[in-house]
Amino acid sequence: MTEPRGWLTLPDIAERLEVPISRVQQMVRDRALVAARRDGVLRVPAELVANRTVLKHLPGVLNLLHDAGYTDAEALHWLYSPDDTLPGLPAEALADDRATEVKRRAQALGF
Repeated sequence: MTEPRGWLTLPDIAERLEVPISRVQQMVRDRALVAARRDGVLRVPAELVANRTVLKHLPGVLNLLHDAGYTDAEALHWLYSPDDTLPGLPAEALADDRATEVKRRAQALGF
């Protein structure tokens, strides 16, 4: 697994998205964002929040992974595991024209 380039705390994301912290917490519960504890603090990979929005296809991919039985930790691992056939990381591919392919692959995990 490749580590994300950076991590943002939930208050950092709330500031970036210009929403209350409670909204960010709800986004994590609703699987619109995926978070992990780092140094005892809940954090989200920085590249999953582009500018002032969450990556468009991230919630759909997270729901597909959850439906396939993945935990949040396993979903993070999948998003940051290199895939030579993409090429690159699924998390990076969500930010460009390969997002549909990432969603297709996540959906196939359920079968």
